Order: sequence, then C-alpha cells, then structure tokens
Amino acid sequence: MPQPKYARESLVTMTEMVLPNDTNTLNNLMGGRLLHWMDICAAISAQKHSNRIVVTASVDNVSFSEPIKLGNIVTMQAKVTRGFNSSMEVNIEVWAEDIPAGTRVSTNRAFYTFVAVDQNGRPIEVPPVTPETEAEKDLYESALRRRQLRLVLAGRMKPHDAKELRALFGVAEEG
Repeated sequence: MPQPKYARESLVTMTEMVLPNDTNTLNNLMGGRLLHWMDICAAISAQKHSNRIVVTASVDNVSFSEPIKLGNIVTMQAKVTRGFNSSMEVNIEVWAEDIPAGTRVSTNRAFYTFVAVDQNGRPIEVPPVTPETEAEKDLYESALRRRQLRLVLAGRMKPHDAKELRALFGVAEEG
C-alpha cells in the first residue's frame, strides 16, 4: 500500500482571466469553458496526490450560482479529500474577482473523481489521505457517503449495499 499523504500536498491553485473568446453572447464565461478549467485544476491535484496519470471518472453536480463576467479573474483551488482503492475524490472551489471593483465572489464548488492509471491505462492503487484541519476531516468523513451515492446513481452499487447512506437516512441494518 502506498504511503499516506496529507491533503495539503495535493493543493493546486489555478488562475485564468476571462477573455472575449471565453464568453457567451451575454459576456459571461461559458459554462463549458469553466468546466474545462475545473477539470484541469482538479486533475493536477489528483496527479500530485497519486504521482500517476489520472482520468476523470465523474463530476458531481456543478451549480452556477453567480455569473462570471468578461474581464473577471477566475481562481480555482483543488485538493484531494480522500483516496479509495484506485480513485480519489477532489474538492474544487471557484471564485470570480473583479479587480477594478475590488469584489470577489464564490461562484462554484464541485467534487471530481479521478482514477489513477499505470502506463497501460489500468487502474492502480493510490495513497490514502491524512486530513489535518477540521474542514479536511469533515470532507474526508463525508467522502464515503458521496462515493456510495455516485456508485448507486451510476448503477454500480445496489442501494441496499450503500451502508453509509442507509445510516444517514436511519435505515436499519437487515438481519
């Protein structure tokens, strides 16, 4: 088993400026462009954690709470929250900054899942995560529930096998 790594070791900060070619007809950042940037930032974080090539396995719900305008500076921060067998969950947060106006707003947050692969594209074991801060510990503890929900929604796990989700909803264990 690979040696555990601290969550902070996978921290990645990426910054982009919204240029005309990145915007829609309302001069807002196109959602697809943001998702592309988020995927890159989160993938770099997963690579730092696993020291391997990684592939995107899933992206949780991404809501667009605030428009990101032409000329804004977009800052993304990603960090691995938990390593499973060959997969890693990465939390990514996004802010938009209007430097002349002196404003900065949180615009997006999502969880990406990546799988580490070897030179032949086969899944390979990843290090476990050692959380340090309270926020890291909370994300680490809740990662198993999010993973089980992803697997159930993808049809890769039966709902009755999702023990963490059953406990969350107060469903008794079958005897």
